This record gives sequence, C-alpha cells and structure tokens, in this order.
Amino acid sequence: MGSSASQGEDYFQHQRQLIRHGVEAVLACNGLYTSDRTLAQVRAQELAYLVRFQADTVPGELQVHREQQAVTVAAPTGDQAIHAAFRPGIGCVVLAPEQTLADIGTLPQLDLPPPAGNPADLPWPMGDAIPEQPIPDSIDGAALQAASDWAFQRETPEQDTISLLVLYRGQIIHERYAPGFDMHTRTRTWSTAKSIAVSLIGQLVAAGKLKLDEPLNLPFGPQLEAGVDPRADITLRHLLNMSSGLYPVDSFNKEYATGSGLAYWAGASSVKGALDRGLVRAPGSFWDYENYDTLLAVLAMKQVLGEQAYREYPRRALLDKLGMRNTLVSTDRFGDFILSSQVYTNARDLARFGQLYLQQGEWQGEQLLPREWIDFVRHPAPATAGSGNFYGGQWWLVPDERKGEVPADAYSTAGNRGQFVIVVPSHDLVIVRRGLDYGAQGFDRWDLAREVIKAVRH
Repeated sequence: MGSSASQGEDYFQHQRQLIRHGVEAVLACNGLYTSDRTLAQVRAQELAYLVRFQADTVPGELQVHREQQAVTVAAPTGDQAIHAAFRPGIGCVVLAPEQTLADIGTLPQLDLPPPAGNPADLPWPMGDAIPEQPIPDSIDGAALQAASDWAFQRETPEQDTISLLVLYRGQIIHERYAPGFDMHTRTRTWSTAKSIAVSLIGQLVAAGKLKLDEPLNLPFGPQLEAGVDPRADITLRHLLNMSSGLYPVDSFNKEYATGSGLAYWAGASSVKGALDRGLVRAPGSFWDYENYDTLLAVLAMKQVLGEQAYREYPRRALLDKLGMRNTLVSTDRFGDFILSSQVYTNARDLARFGQLYLQQGEWQGEQLLPREWIDFVRHPAPATAGSGNFYGGQWWLVPDERKGEVPADAYSTAGNRGQFVIVVPSHDLVIVRRGLDYGAQGFDRWDLAREVIKAVRH
C-alpha cells in the first residue's frame, strides 16, 4: 500500500518537462519556417504562450538549425532534448526524444504541386486579387471600424489580436493585421482544425464511405474478444459530438502531461494513444472535450481511404477546391494527420472556409458539402442539452444564455490562443479573428460577433 505522502506525487513530471520543450520546439520551428517570422518575433509572441508552463517546468535552451530547417530545445545539461523539423507540404513535425537531427529524412512530407495559376492574379475568392470597391450601403463603416478597434485594443496584453477579417455577402469589407503580420502569414489554427476535419469527414459521409450512426470498427487496444468490447458501439456521431464515453485524457489537468500532448509535442503516435482508452460512460451520454475523439474520427477517415489517398485527401478534396493555398495540414512522425490542432493557415484561407459554410456547402457551382452535413454540425450535441446546447459537431454554437444578445443561428470554430471563424447566416457575415493570446486569455468570440453585427444596417 502507498503512503499518504506518495498520493500527491506528480509522476508525470518528466513528461511535463518533455512536453514543455516540445511546445517550444514546435512553435519556434513553425514560427520560423511555416510562418516565415524572425526569431525575435517568435520569441516575443509565439513563445509568450510558455508562461503557462512556468509553475511546474523550467525553460529549455533553444537552438536553431538553419540548414536543416529545424529547432532543438533541451535542458541546459543537454538532457530531454526535443527536435522539430520543417517538412515540405506539411509544416514542422516533432521527433521522438530518442531521435536526432539525423532522423529528419525519415519524417513524412507531401509532394503535391500547387493549384494552377498565380493567386495574386486570380480574383477573390479563388485568388487574392480584390478590386477597389466601397463597402456596401448596408454596412456602417464607423461601426465596423469601432468593432475592429474593440478587437485589437484589448484591456490586457494577453489578448493579442494579430488579424481580423470580415466578409459580408462574400465580399471582404474589413481586413486588418498587427505589425509583423500580413495576408500571407500562416499561424497555427489550434482546435479550429477540428472544424476542417469534420468537413473532410462530411465529404466521405456524403460519398457513402462513412456513416454517422454505425460502429467504426476501430482497432481499440488492448484488443478484446468480439462481442465483449463495449467500445464497438461508439459511432462517428459520438466522436464528432465529443461524447465518446472514453476515458478522459485531455481534460482534468492532464493536457500537458499525457494523452494527445505527447503526440503534439513529444513525438508519440497520435493514433495509438487515441485507441488505448477504456469506456467509462455510455457513448453519447456525457460531453467531454477530447482531442483524441477528433483523432479517432480522422483515423476512421484513413481506414476508408487507404494510405496514399489519405495523405493527399485534404488538399484534393477541400483545400485546393476552395483556393486555400496557404494551408498546411501537419502530421505526426508516422504520417497521421493531427487534424485536432496542427494546421497552419492565414486569415484569408479561413475566410474562404467560413464562406463555404455560409453558402451551405456550395462553392463555385459545386456542392462540396451536403446541406444536411451543415445542419448536423450546427445541431446541438445531445449531451449538451442540460448545459446550454453550446456544441454541435466539431463546431461551437451560441449557448442558450447568449441567444438574444447574439443571433441564435451563429456558429463558430474555436482554437486555443483565440482562433475563431464565426459564421452568422442571418447577417451574411463571416468573421475571422486570429490571435496569439496567452496567460489567462479569455477573448470572447460572441462579444466580437456582437460588435461586428452592430455595423450591419437592417
């Protein structure tokens, strides 16, 4: 029997420290080579996030390897080193602790040529050529500027808005960037990636390759005899509603100690850990926000596509068709997409993505997503009925207590550090806010929607 003193020991401390180094390595690597930022800029903004780790970990020493397009972070003694390296078409991939820079060549990359044409010459939305034109008469320019100032001039430096873009009826009516950023700058989407993932999955459901309410035949571990494993009852709907019933890993203060944190930042498989969880609640009965639920849905996508088609699928099925040329979907070192967080893109690409949803899945004359799928992602997850109906299918909904203040039909992506794509069908609006928030954060997307909506004259 353990002593009472041992009950409070942090047996995850070694992993917390590795993850701390990995966060710094991945964010610095992507800041330098995916976002094309300077090291001084990265230290000042991307790595400001590391304040979250000061209580129980210590900073590492950062070393940049320009020739290999890689970053290493290690303890001052050289221990607990984590490397991250940029890979073409993917962005930065983190290596396992035992790996070295010599292993970079083993990491996946994506060799797909860009779509035809020069985006600078192609008209919006497929390109970036936007003619000079006045804002519509139905928009109050002064109110729109006031909303923009509200977003950028925050009461705390921890709310760090780096871009704001507003579409009205498909037209860019406002676009603003903080110093050091422009329309080409890619930054991490964090969990806004989940809304991209559900779009790719929706296309497979429309094609009949996946079904919302049938078991997914996932190879859970440890494997149990057929008919014995209750996890076999988990459906795609359960995963997309964040209601799988599987053991929680990313909640309850373990986000930076184990679970998906080891895949994001320390080179573990994003698939193996997601599969190795037991059932603790009936599927569909309890809402629990877990990165692994999204990653299991992405694994189901891989199972029906096969290896090669899977790697090219985000580009071919969605990104290229929307003109999202600046978007990189990253993988773990095993080639599995980390579509719960690790996507790098810019504000204009996210505006295109939001406009797809505003247009009920139709794009340039093609129905890329069925209207029924748009309805699904906007329908409250049953397990949230008693707590505000705030979440749908990898999209966030206006909670019951905010309806009236914000149009009830609005819905939003949401990513750490303030990554939001807000769709407001009743006002023909798409609002994209990118941030590098840190510390307490707390930027309220529904407050932003409220402020921007003030500019729309009825």
